[in-house]
Amino acid sequence: MAGEQIRLLVVEDVPQVASHVRSLLQAQSQIKMLDVVTSGDRAVGSVAELRPDVVIVDALLQGRVSGQQVAEQIRRADPQVGVIMLTVPQNPVREDTERGIDAVLKMPFTGFDLTTLIRKVGETRAVESARAGSLVVTLFSPKGGVGRTTLAYNLAVALGKEHRVCLVDGSLQFSDLRGLLRVPAVAPSIVNLPTDRIKESDLTDVAWRDPSGIDILLAPPRVEMAETVTTRDIEKVLSLLRQLYEFVIIDTRAALSDDVLVFLDSADLILQVLTYDSMAIRSLTMAAETFKAIGYPPSKLATILNRSDASGGFDKADVEQALGAAIDFEVVSDGRLVLSSNNEGLAFVASNPEAPISQGVLRVAESLATQLKGRTPALVNR
Repeated sequence: MAGEQIRLLVVEDVPQVASHVRSLLQAQSQIKMLDVVTSGDRAVGSVAELRPDVVIVDALLQGRVSGQQVAEQIRRADPQVGVIMLTVPQNPVREDTERGIDAVLKMPFTGFDLTTLIRKVGETRAVESARAGSLVVTLFSPKGGVGRTTLAYNLAVALGKEHRVCLVDGSLQFSDLRGLLRVPAVAPSIVNLPTDRIKESDLTDVAWRDPSGIDILLAPPRVEMAETVTTRDIEKVLSLLRQLYEFVIIDTRAALSDDVLVFLDSADLILQVLTYDSMAIRSLTMAAETFKAIGYPPSKLATILNRSDASGGFDKADVEQALGAAIDFEVVSDGRLVLSSNNEGLAFVASNPEAPISQGVLRVAESLATQLKGRTPALVNR
């Protein structure tokens, strides 16, 4: 929302307070005050008609509908609207986003207090609304050789049948997807995006269109070029991708470096990939301790057991006990199909969708599609 005008609606039944808010906003142009609603029972209808970004509600509204009820009604009717509750010190109000209160403004307040809070709430709700219509999934393994890149590509292709998907090559140094898909070295990559303000047209020029129909944002073609991509560049790119795609699937490298942590932090879901390999299990257990220290909630993590039919002396219960968490998905092995598909730069979920390995990946895709549906706001045409 930076640089855009914030549309404000005020629900206030005291004329002097409404006049004070209007006078404080006259000297600036970033916030447009749409109207003042003097009755709580007309607030939701006015939100539907005027489409504000932020609503200020007086906690001490008189009448049949209280200020708290107005906030809750607005949140249920349009979750994308930010709500600021206006109150006095004698009537303390707590922030509670689930009940519709994103911020609290206490009287008396200055113009700086007012505009700063409106901008903050407006920008926060804009970010959350953008996130609501997309799902960023990062595939991660602290050990190589577990099939992470192959899974990432096939998962993206599976989702691409019904959704807008961008696959991001997060292996910035060695560009694993370039090798897998036989992309020409001259194909543009993330380093070709501008370093200041990235626009949709910039991304369209840079993204590689895979024959399957998905877009792929490639890593640099040479190892030393990865150093030119900053963590801030990655954050800006992912923010834009959220606005353009329903799914952003990220293939990372086997590390917990600054760039990989940005991909992990930005993810709505981290798909941890492992096999029945003692080193892979040990490495993922160590990574889980790091994720806990960072503060990732359990809901942010899920685990794929790849090559689940090749136990190597382990069983599923052993792995779950070592990880301290359940295995969420299983994908069987099929060395011949994977090798032939990878050598041709094709997705086996497309060339042989009935194969057991493809069915395993499709089940993961179905689960992610269900999650996306649950995140999408009821009202999206704002």
